[in-house]
Amino acid sequence: MLNIYITSSNRKDGKTFLTAGIAGTMQSLGYATRVYKPIQTAGIEHNGFMQSPDLTFVKSIDPYIETHFSYLFKSNAEPLIASELDNEPIDIDLISNEYARIAGLSDCTILDGDSGILSPLAPGVQTTDLIRKLQIPLLFVVTPREDSINDTLLSIYTAQEKGLDIRGVVINNITEDCPKSLLTAIPRVIEEYTSIKILGLIPHLEDKFTPDDLISAIINGIDIESVFRVKIEKLDLG
Repeated sequence: MLNIYITSSNRKDGKTFLTAGIAGTMQSLGYATRVYKPIQTAGIEHNGFMQSPDLTFVKSIDPYIETHFSYLFKSNAEPLIASELDNEPIDIDLISNEYARIAGLSDCTILDGDSGILSPLAPGVQTTDLIRKLQIPLLFVVTPREDSINDTLLSIYTAQEKGLDIRGVVINNITEDCPKSLLTAIPRVIEEYTSIKILGLIPHLEDKFTPDDLISAIINGIDIESVFRVKIEKLDLG
């Protein structure tokens, strides 16, 4: 199945950016693609209704991509805290059932994680428990910063200890002024210390980038076939 769970060690590493980019790319290649964000914190109120800002962004890249969420909280706190503030407990069985339903309707299903893999979701339940229950592989996204190596290694080690399937790592939002030494060190150390491959490098896109800009950056910057472990003939045609 062409399904992937996108996560990171930092909330601002660009999970939704990568989710939207891969979803838009797969949709453009002819795969019926859906994006599922099981838990959305920092929901936005608009015209009296709560909206998912992350799924709104996905729609801005391709309005034909079907999007879904199960929990939408106003607080920007970690999911467990946000759910307690709204008095709405998170049930990973409900998420598992919804994921199975959505995946059954799709050629490709991309899950956009709200926080890190150790984030608590319910008493005694962490995100790693949800991922293991869903039996879905992980794709880590990393922004090159001085603390990226330590944070990413900790997350990958945890995922490996939990027996999770890690497809690889994408380095995202590489600015022109990013030190070459840092950009060289992060992939080298991650691959050396974890045996997990770097599957892509995505440059920084200016604020007014178009959907085509993002899809082009994904196609040219990421090994999509390794992300999904499948041969995609249309990539060769492109």
